[in-house]
Amino acid sequence: MAVITILGSGMMGSAMSYPARANGNEVRLVGSPLDGAIIEGLKKDDYHITLKRTLPKGVKYYYIDELSQALEGADLLISGVSSFGVDWFANEILPILPDSLPILGITKGMFDMEDGSLVPYPVYYKSLPQGKNKRFYAVGGPCTSYELADLDPTEVAFCGDDIETLRWLKGLFETDFYHISPSTDVIGVECAVAMKNAYALGVTLAVGLAQKREGVEGKQHYNSQAALFGESVREMRRLLKMTGGGDDNIVLGAGDLYVTVFGGRTRFIGTLLGRGLSFEAAMEQLKGVTLESIVISTRTARAVRRLIALGKAKAEDFPLLLHIDDIINGGAEVNIPWAAFETETIL
Repeated sequence: MAVITILGSGMMGSAMSYPARANGNEVRLVGSPLDGAIIEGLKKDDYHITLKRTLPKGVKYYYIDELSQALEGADLLISGVSSFGVDWFANEILPILPDSLPILGITKGMFDMEDGSLVPYPVYYKSLPQGKNKRFYAVGGPCTSYELADLDPTEVAFCGDDIETLRWLKGLFETDFYHISPSTDVIGVECAVAMKNAYALGVTLAVGLAQKREGVEGKQHYNSQAALFGESVREMRRLLKMTGGGDDNIVLGAGDLYVTVFGGRTRFIGTLLGRGLSFEAAMEQLKGVTLESIVISTRTARAVRRLIALGKAKAEDFPLLLHIDDIINGGAEVNIPWAAFETETIL
């Protein structure tokens, strides 16, 4: 048994309490500065007001000003902050953590650098003065918070630079519903699963386009969704190669893309855009919903455009990504570039 402190009581951070408690670990869930209402509710009856599930018995709850108490004797810290809280975590939390405490990140995302490279959060944290001596690990793969809470089986990867620590982490969390593959390919795992946020928005444009033609309650059309899914995997594979990640990680990216298209918050924004709403109108309608896809789409497209300008990438290799960027950052209307997806293969 280990003492696991989870910082960030959002949906996925809280859902990690299910496999952790299933293995008998002590779990301490700490709300971020924005999670006061969640922790207040949990302290009353273990019911999570946004996950809409009752958390496992025995989880202990803390407000952010009780963090030092929640860290006493901890064997592992899970960072459950969203992409919007990465700088807060880096500046306010990393400096107070002991170097000996492993940190397992569940936030999927990347920063784009001036040279066009894409850097996942664990690598970014390690590059900071306050993070250079810390031990960072991360989770990637197809897993939605509410289905993890429902104990629906899934396969994920835990990545980091020390395989023995990864095996230890696997022992803490692996259950008959949460299966874990350790990997030392941090870039490959983290970039693969971060990219899917951008492309899930692209695939769900087809959902909105169908609703625009036939009404919200009209017939579903899967040809167009499947075509966009296939183009997404092709472009993600190219991006994965550019980052230097192992090709086999496309399995994690494609799986995560699938679950996000059908069960993630990104589906909402893509559908609204496909119906014909402007990006501003769609965002207003989803006010209050955390949309990692917008952050990741923007950063990924910005990196690709830099590489194109440097002659290290070709625009024709990323037609869907660039169209997504044009929609959310350039005010373009949805006009899927179908012909640009066509290829000619001669064996």
